[in-house]
This record gives sequence, C-alpha cells and structure tokens, in this order.
Amino acid sequence: MNTAVDKIETDNTDLIIGKARYTSRLLVGTGKYRSLEETRNAIEASEAEIVTMAIRRVNIGQNKDEQNMLDYINPEKYTILPNTAGCFDAESAIRTCRLARELLNDHTLIKLEVLGDEKTLFPDIPETLKAAEVLTGEGFEVMVYTSDDPIIARYFEEVGCIAVMPLAAPIGSGLGIRNPYNIRAIIENATVPILVDAGVGTASDAAIAMELGCDGVLMNTAIAEAKDPVLMASAMKKGIEAGREAYLAGRIPRKAYASASSPLDGLFFT
Repeated sequence: MNTAVDKIETDNTDLIIGKARYTSRLLVGTGKYRSLEETRNAIEASEAEIVTMAIRRVNIGQNKDEQNMLDYINPEKYTILPNTAGCFDAESAIRTCRLARELLNDHTLIKLEVLGDEKTLFPDIPETLKAAEVLTGEGFEVMVYTSDDPIIARYFEEVGCIAVMPLAAPIGSGLGIRNPYNIRAIIENATVPILVDAGVGTASDAAIAMELGCDGVLMNTAIAEAKDPVLMASAMKKGIEAGREAYLAGRIPRKAYASASSPLDGLFFT
C-alpha cells in the first residue's frame, strides 16, 4: 500500500499512465466550446498532452460529412483519450470503446464512464465495474470515472484499471472538491494514478486537488464555458503546477494559535 509520503519519496516530475510518461498533469476535454478553433486554442494554452473526446458526441472519422476533431487536435501531438460519455449501461460503453479502437487504429487507452442517471450524471458503479472487467480482459488500458468512495476505487484497481478518476463534484457543476477527506483516502491506498475528474470550477480547485496528492486533474466545462476559455486554460495549467509543487514541498501544520515569524529567542534588545 502506498501512502502519500511514499509517493513523495519515489516521485519524479512525470505523470505515468500505463507505460507512457507525460510532463503535464492537466488532462482536458473537447466538449462545449464555441468552435473547433477555440477548442484547439484553449488546449494549446493548457499545454495538456492528453485530450479526451466523447466518441458518441465528437466526430473522429465516424461521420465522413462532418468536421473531424482530429483535424484540429493532432493525434501525433496529443494522446487521444476516447471516452464513453453518454453511456448508461455497460453494453453501450463496451461497444463505444471497441468503436474507438477501430477508428484510432487499435488504440487501447480509454476513459470509461457509465452514468447512472441524466440529472446527477453520477456513475453507475455496478455497470462500470462490469464494463471495466470486460474491457481490461480485452486488452484495453482503462482509466475509470467513479465516485469518491475509497472502497470502490480499490475495486477498480483490482480489476486492472490503470488509473482511477474520482469525481470532485457533479460533472459540470464547478463546485470544486466537496469531500477532500475521501479523495485523500483514495490516494493514500492507491498503487495506480489518481486523477480528479469532474467538478473543478477554477484554478484554485485544481491546485487543491494537486495539494491533496492527486496525480492529475481532468477537466472540460471549467475551461470551455469560462468567459475566456483560452485564458482559463492557461490559469488551470498554472494552478496544477502550483498545487503539485506545494504538495511536494510539504505545507506547514495547521495550528489553533499564532506562531511568530521571527522567534523571540536571541533578541539583541529586551
């Protein structure tokens, strides 16, 4: 079992997902932007290296008569992370992943999410586990969207998921991390990367996630629906970097009373 301290002692500057290394710990989505040009510009400003795309909603070649997202987000520059957003049962999620593998030339890295209902967009854990078992058995490298339950996170690790992605708050809510204690418990018991997925609203939320010890953060709405998505993408990049450095540096303990910045011992005058 890895604790947060163990991770600091063995860590380096790279995010490791499966067998790949990334210098950026910010992962971004492609939905909700005003145009594909704005999508491209915001992603460039974020300096993210992993870009997720909803296969059921984004054209990556399945619709020949529509604009192809891959003409704007170059697969040779970015790692494309197909996701199963919009799937409400294991069967449709599995089918979507198989389609993504076919469209992307045997690409096996996927983000699995199976939703429970349209109002909350919370994950359906039994259906997600069912899909994860099938997909890992077929050789997919599964990064899984889940609740912030430490026990459930462990189950996904045990079935072979290469990264676990607990929500911070409901998808698109911008509420920030609602339960930092559960997120920290997930991190302390994990041997795979833990990335906050969903609920981030601004750069300080991203920084808090990283200060807790998360390996990365995936976000979409917080950037895409900002008044200036390109500027927000830049802010998120800096929030991730600052939070990571603060985590590695180690914050001072919280105290109930003051502690003088300049100790009284050794004063020249009394």
